[in-house]
Amino acid sequence: MNTRETVAARIRQLCDERGITPNGLSNISAVPQATIKSILNGESQNPGIVTIKKLCDGFEITLGEFFSTPEFDELEQEIC
Repeated sequence: MNTRETVAARIRQLCDERGITPNGLSNISAVPQATIKSILNGESQNPGIVTIKKLCDGFEITLGEFFSTPEFDELEQEIC
């Protein structure tokens, strides 16, 4: 998995754990539904940290908690 896929998977995981739909996440995070859909569908090439911070606020977690998973720890460095 690449970083983009890992971010999408983490958002899905957090939604599942909390019983939140992507539309519900949009409501509690003030991130447009289209943006969340774009991230989850892999269309967003680079979801910005401000967007991820808003999502974290909606989930009531810190950025550290969002990224503190084995999946993020195992990502290879991406050199473009």
